[in-house]
Amino acid sequence: MEVLQRSPESGRQEQSVLPCDGHTPATPLSCPNHQGKTMEYYCGPCETAMCVECTEGEHREHCTVPLKDVLEQHKASLRSQLDSIRSRIPQLTSAIDLVGDISRQLSERKNAAVNEICSTFEELERALQQRKNSLLQDLESISVSKQKVLQAQLSSLRQGLDNMESSVRFTEQALGHGSETEVLLVRKQMSERLNELASRDFPLHPQQNPQLEFRVETDGLRRSLQNLGALLTTSAVAYASVATGEGLRQALVGHQTSVTVTTKDKDGELVRTGNAILQAQLTGPDGGAHDGEVTDNKNGTYEVLYTPRHEGEHQLSLRLYGQPLRGSPYRVRAIKPGDVPASPEDVKRRVKSPSGGHIRQKAVRRPSSMYSTNKKKENPIEDEMILRVGSRGRDKGEFSNLQGISTTSNNRIVVADSNNQCIQVFSNEGQFKLRFGVRGRSPGQLQRPTGVAVDMNGDIIVADYDNRWVSIFSPEGKFKNKVGVGRLMGPKGVAVDRNGHLIVVDNKSCCIFIFQSNGKLVGRFGGRNPGDKQQTGTLDGPHFLAVNNKNEIIVTDFHNHSVKVRVHCSSHCGCHCLHDFIASFLSLQVYSAEGEFLFKFGSHGEGNGQFNAPTGVAVDSNGNIIVADWGNSRIQVFDSSGSFLSYINTMADPLYGPQGLALTSDGHVVVADSGNHCFKVYRYLQ
Repeated sequence: MEVLQRSPESGRQEQSVLPCDGHTPATPLSCPNHQGKTMEYYCGPCETAMCVECTEGEHREHCTVPLKDVLEQHKASLRSQLDSIRSRIPQLTSAIDLVGDISRQLSERKNAAVNEICSTFEELERALQQRKNSLLQDLESISVSKQKVLQAQLSSLRQGLDNMESSVRFTEQALGHGSETEVLLVRKQMSERLNELASRDFPLHPQQNPQLEFRVETDGLRRSLQNLGALLTTSAVAYASVATGEGLRQALVGHQTSVTVTTKDKDGELVRTGNAILQAQLTGPDGGAHDGEVTDNKNGTYEVLYTPRHEGEHQLSLRLYGQPLRGSPYRVRAIKPGDVPASPEDVKRRVKSPSGGHIRQKAVRRPSSMYSTNKKKENPIEDEMILRVGSRGRDKGEFSNLQGISTTSNNRIVVADSNNQCIQVFSNEGQFKLRFGVRGRSPGQLQRPTGVAVDMNGDIIVADYDNRWVSIFSPEGKFKNKVGVGRLMGPKGVAVDRNGHLIVVDNKSCCIFIFQSNGKLVGRFGGRNPGDKQQTGTLDGPHFLAVNNKNEIIVTDFHNHSVKVRVHCSSHCGCHCLHDFIASFLSLQVYSAEGEFLFKFGSHGEGNGQFNAPTGVAVDSNGNIIVADWGNSRIQVFDSSGSFLSYINTMADPLYGPQGLALTSDGHVVVADSGNHCFKVYRYLQ
């Protein structure tokens, strides 16, 4: 082993050699500056060994210690580092074996796929050759049959022609050169012959046709060949993929329970294709195990269904390509249905909707003892709620039917407290900062604030439903201006686009208005069509909206159970060029900026990608769309094309009628939980 030391004069490091076993060498180290002197001391500031004369000379003011003490300290430190490294060797060895095994499996499967491709196409080649030979045989048979008919006809016609020509020559010769006696002798014979030839029927019309051709529709076959076979693979890895859902912690005996798995690649990016190999197994308290049912949603997410058969602690194992998902296996507690406390809030009931009508809502308040304990969470990935702020009341930090919610770039959360007729402002950590608009005689008095947004200058934009206008306040809550007076009938949601335009959802007129910041109307679209609620471009109870980085407007259509997207001119020209780009989740329709229909998807219900009266909506930096599903009391995440990705996990403290929704400056999701009179902040993995 080599030990580095510095020369006290030059500072240059020199090498001394120690035995590999770490024991002190038999020959003592000699001082390079005082020949013959043994180095018995160590200078900490200079990090060098020295002799006694060095300690009395150049290093006399330095702190020196016996060299053997320092060596023991260094040895102990090195042994500690060595133990740390040695402890990692099995991890690396195991990882090498695992990755090597996957690499080997990949090579084997590649070779198997090569063999299968080759055998498949060789079989197809044989089938093609067989078909070719069969067609050639049929061709020859048909040709021979047709030629036989035609050749027989030709033979008959040629024989008749020869007879006629022979009779004509004989008769002409007799008439021209024969004597009267000779003509009289052959007249009768010649007359009968000519009469017979004149009256004979010959096959003058073709008795076959010449059609014999090969016809094949190769376009479809070529397309089929071009698409023949598919290579199934994904970039999903288990350690980055996540599982969410109630079924990761608790289930009812004899009842089917659901878990959603969202696959991701090594960089944490969502995998948007299906076909991953996902396995689910539930092990009961008695050690018995059975497989869960896995449904591939073909968009990178999977639904796992399982049914516990016995009461007690179970283990749910989720494995992707044979590797455990993050947090797997999960400890699941199975209880009997009768052990769940009965509550009117545990069943579906009719409650008044935020739009004033009645919509059947799925009430998902549950007893806290069923979903939360004071114990440390066994599956930490399940608890995605970071913060809950507020309760019912009229004081600062209390709410009564909060609706719209927005965030600022300087770490603020702005809430429209509708029934308390005010706006409240909090820090990202939930600390109360400001309240304004409280009932009084001020010019900015709010009547029923429902939507709220923050523009690029930090001004707070408030949609006031009962005042029928949009109010603009400074960041400190000072009233500045109002927009839409005389035009708006019931503004609900509001947003600000990349050009500073104010985009307002008018719930009563079912229209979207676009204003400049000075109040000038830029454009308007939408409108109600009672005869056809799903007609392209029509709205029925629009609530909130968001604008993505393409300046596309995303609108939640409450009574159509849909989200609609429109694109308006992204320039500053102030023109009225509004183009449809509509996406309805009841019958989701998507149009290009030129109005060309592209696709549609979705339906009304409680499944993945379905809605029961959507409300709040936000868009992340990747263009993914986050939607508050009011009637189903949940938050869903979709990609920019509307494909379902995942849920925001809200099981620890269930939502009840979520409304406004936004992304905080630090990348979390904040939602107005109107039924629980609070707002909540959740972790959000983009």
